[in-house]
Amino acid sequence: MSVKAFELVPAVGRELLMGDKALVNIECIECCGKHLYVGTNDCFIYHFILEESTSTKGKVTYSSQKLLHKHLGLKKPVSELRAVSALERLIVLCDSTVLVVDMANLEPVTSGVARIKGVLAFCVNENPVNGDPFCVEIGIISAKRRTVQIYLVYEDRVQMAKEVSTPEQPCAISLDGYFLCLALSTQYIILNYSTGASQDLFPYDSQEKKPIVKRIGREEFLLAAPGGLGMFATAEGISQRAPVSWSESVIAAAVCFPYVVALDQGFITVHSMLDQQLKQTLSFRDGIILQDFEGKVALTSTKAVYMLVPLPLEKQIQDLLAGRRVEEALVLTEGARSNIPKEKFQVMHRRILQQAGFILFGQLQFSEAKEHFRRGQLDVRELISLYPLLLPAGSSFTRSHPPLHDFADLNHLAQGDQGKVQCCKRFLISYLREVRSSDGSNGWRQDVDTALLKLYAEANHESLLDLLASDNACLLPDSAPWLEKHCKYFALGLLYHYNGQDDAALQVWVRIVDGELQDSTRSDLYEYIVDFLSFCPNLAVVWKYADWALNRSTKVGVQIFTRRPVEEEQLGKMNPDDVVKYLQKYSQALVLYLEHLVLEKRVQKERFHTQLATLYLDRVLSLLAASPPPVEEVTEARRRLQLLLRESSLYRVQCLLDKMGEAELLQERATLHGKLEEHKEALHILVRRLKDASAAEGYCVWASASRGSAYRQRLFHLLLGLYLEPGSAGDVQAVLAVDLLNRHADAFDAVAVLQVLPEGWSLQLLRPFLSRALRETMHGRRTAQLALGLARSENLLLHHDRVSASSPLGSGFQSCIHSECAQFYSHFLLMSHRLVSIVQVCEMASVSLCVCVCVRVCVCVCVCPCVCVCMCVCVCVCHSQKQSITEMESSGPRSMNPAKVLFQPTSSILCDCHSLYSNWLVDAKPCSGFVRFGPELPLSVMIAFVSNFPSTVRLYLFVCLPVQWIGIPSKVFPGLRSLQ
Repeated sequence: MSVKAFELVPAVGRELLMGDKALVNIECIECCGKHLYVGTNDCFIYHFILEESTSTKGKVTYSSQKLLHKHLGLKKPVSELRAVSALERLIVLCDSTVLVVDMANLEPVTSGVARIKGVLAFCVNENPVNGDPFCVEIGIISAKRRTVQIYLVYEDRVQMAKEVSTPEQPCAISLDGYFLCLALSTQYIILNYSTGASQDLFPYDSQEKKPIVKRIGREEFLLAAPGGLGMFATAEGISQRAPVSWSESVIAAAVCFPYVVALDQGFITVHSMLDQQLKQTLSFRDGIILQDFEGKVALTSTKAVYMLVPLPLEKQIQDLLAGRRVEEALVLTEGARSNIPKEKFQVMHRRILQQAGFILFGQLQFSEAKEHFRRGQLDVRELISLYPLLLPAGSSFTRSHPPLHDFADLNHLAQGDQGKVQCCKRFLISYLREVRSSDGSNGWRQDVDTALLKLYAEANHESLLDLLASDNACLLPDSAPWLEKHCKYFALGLLYHYNGQDDAALQVWVRIVDGELQDSTRSDLYEYIVDFLSFCPNLAVVWKYADWALNRSTKVGVQIFTRRPVEEEQLGKMNPDDVVKYLQKYSQALVLYLEHLVLEKRVQKERFHTQLATLYLDRVLSLLAASPPPVEEVTEARRRLQLLLRESSLYRVQCLLDKMGEAELLQERATLHGKLEEHKEALHILVRRLKDASAAEGYCVWASASRGSAYRQRLFHLLLGLYLEPGSAGDVQAVLAVDLLNRHADAFDAVAVLQVLPEGWSLQLLRPFLSRALRETMHGRRTAQLALGLARSENLLLHHDRVSASSPLGSGFQSCIHSECAQFYSHFLLMSHRLVSIVQVCEMASVSLCVCVCVRVCVCVCVCPCVCVCMCVCVCVCHSQKQSITEMESSGPRSMNPAKVLFQPTSSILCDCHSLYSNWLVDAKPCSGFVRFGPELPLSVMIAFVSNFPSTVRLYLFVCLPVQWIGIPSKVFPGLRSLQ
């Protein structure tokens, strides 16, 4: 299908170019912005300024002005021109020589820039691999050798970067990145000059026709192939586009995306790169040059320069859209992006996308249409307006002008085909959902949501409820009749609720539950209404429908009050007293609500606890009065009553006792007596009347919970007294008493128990009780002594800090050249105090007498390296009255050895040298051969001399020798080895 894409417009006339010089012909041209350079056969370069103007009718014209012309001083024609705007240079090929001239004055640049001779042809790398923006890469065909050379052209120099050989002599060249596309004498090839790899493309005969090698994009080239074809080839040697069929006699070609323009002896042909079809043919004789420059297409005859001016883009695109050629229109639009101001292009592009979307929509290509609508930012109401009655009656929308499509409505588009209508409706649902979830509906949310609701209701779509349950902008006046029309009554209630009309919503839902309206959307609508009322902030509505809910199901209906939001109760909006009063006529609901207040929410109000306990008791009494009483129901009712009586302390106990009367509720009666602190009476009921020993023990544990050990002890002694009362059931009570003592030995005062036990009882029966009682007594005493000893030790540490703050060595010691000396003294002062605290250790170990005497001798020698020797001697004599120390050492401590607590290794003891006092001995483990230590902390070596006296007396001698900065041979202290 033909399209008028270009118009031929004169740019530089013959008179302006050469005047009356009949023999002067154009050989080459170069265009850089408004600057046009023309090379002629008489070795001149002409510099023109081209001005483009557009008439009111949209016709483009060019006016030219010659700035200057310059003779290059050679005798051959100017063969090639290439502008390098970054360097303000022209690269010129003339007389097989490449030279560089200034773009402004056309003077050859000679300083530092050598001419390159023996050149057949050259090209500029428009995708340079050199990262320097002020460097241009050119490829040169050597005229004498079968080589191609890569040069780097700078403003002030030219240097060769690479030279590669070719299998045949090249005659045409194009360069992109590392890839050379070459026309050899018999074939085209792609050559990577970096790796040397080459790829043969296809053969041709250079004797029959002129080769064409044209770079058209990144790593893509256009070549003149045999058979009148324009072939596209990538750097990999493959073709990603179908070839263009042009004339056998093509002499030049150019690309103005998406068109390929070719020149032969009599015509200019325009082919589309999209469908490879011929789009336009222009008559043009004596043409010799056709080139594209920065989106412009220029061509020349031997005497004049012309420009191929594309027709207005919008006209071309609208022609394509009118022919339903959507893809071509969009590609053409994209290709013109760089030639149109950004704002103008965005407006035009959006409209074209919208038009394309409607064309595809009419062809039922919904996926592609949706994408075009999205990219074109379509006002979705344009699409909704095609569907009758979907837009709200009060919508102010009017369709775009000029129109984006030629459809009157959906029926016109579908031509009465209901299948197409349903497909279009499903597409609209999908599209509206996407628009709604994005920002595409801003400004017309009401129209979108209302249309979506109508489509959902009509199609019985499951997402209708999701729409109404979420944030929406559905218009009530338009949506409500539509929902009623399609019998979507539950959804209608949701719509009323969302618009703040809860009463209207409940009226509709109640009519559904009562069977007046038919809607099977929810089978659990009654439960839903109860849940709705439980969270409804409008209390008037809640009270209005509470009777209906409770009459239908008391157990479910009471949830209206038990599931109220916590925030509402904190604000006091619904008073529990009012609810209790209201529920008096619904006994089961009242019990459930009181359970909610008392057991779940832990409301601390006496009247609620008393009323719930009374209702529980009434229930138990009524069940017991039945003949016969239902066992399971009685058991469950009593369990609830007993739990409440035990857990609550707010009900009126005497009131319940009076109400209980003579009923045989012994467990409950005992609990009530316990609440009145009448423990003896309660235990009497459990032991004498109920005869339940485990219940009696459980009662003691329950009644003494959180009351302290003395209170607990009193209750267990009361229970023991009941078992030991004269006249009780003899052996049975004795067994119960023994079991009680053995199970709860820690709850009794052993002395008091021994005083009341019968003298004739066997000690063997009470052995578990006596063992535990004795162990607990000793444990308590030892624990108290340990706490006392630790407190005294802490006091000694505080005393050490005070003594350290006022050193007895005075200022002379502080002036030591090495401050570590003062740290040594402080450290051993602390160790001496810890040794003195052996007194507390001995006391905690049941040693009755311990005397310790410590003498500190501190000598500091300050030389470099500083050697500081301090000695602390402590002598401790311990005597035990209860057992020998040897026996205690052999048996070992039962829990934590107090010596370990006091003499744990400190951070000053390093390199596996420990001071661990375990089993009353010092285990000093020095390093192999030497006692070594870190350079920053002193090392403490504890040597213990143990002298055996009588079995109850032992002497401990502790000598502390701290050393810094030196290593001590272990043979100096042989005692260390003997103690390992």
